[in-house]
Amino acid sequence: MISERWAVIALRFFLVALFGILVVLETLSIPGSYRYMAEQNPDQAWMRWPSTIVAVFWVVCVQVVIVATWKLLTLVRKDLIFTDAAIRWVDVMVWAIAAAWVVLVGVFVYLGFIADDPGVLVLFFLFTTGVSVIGLVMIVMRALLQRATTLRADMESVI
Repeated sequence: MISERWAVIALRFFLVALFGILVVLETLSIPGSYRYMAEQNPDQAWMRWPSTIVAVFWVVCVQVVIVATWKLLTLVRKDLIFTDAAIRWVDVMVWAIAAAWVVLVGVFVYLGFIADDPGVLVLFFLFTTGVSVIGLVMIVMRALLQRATTLRADMESVI
């Protein structure tokens, strides 16, 4: 069984890698892709900036979740995970996921009116469902963390 220490180290490594990839994605790849799309399809060029903004917003939401996860790992290392600080970082994650979900639902509804290919709608339905599940799991995990924090505080007051 892998120890908690090694799992935290590995997770931090992959969080840094993911964050770096997302920085490249939001600064180079996404704007470049939509610029190319506008050049190739001048009739859809008006979608370049709204699409870029929405895509970068989603990447920023993921980056916020990464930073909050990093902070939670720091609290785990310091044995402070059952504190109000941890709950605040979980709240940051929930709000970032909720913001991404709201924009995703807006895009999904918009595409529902203009899409001529049902595959795009199925894909966005899948994304919306996935983000919904992740957000709801985070809300349940937050409630469990809240209960565990309360129990730990009660135990410390008894001792």
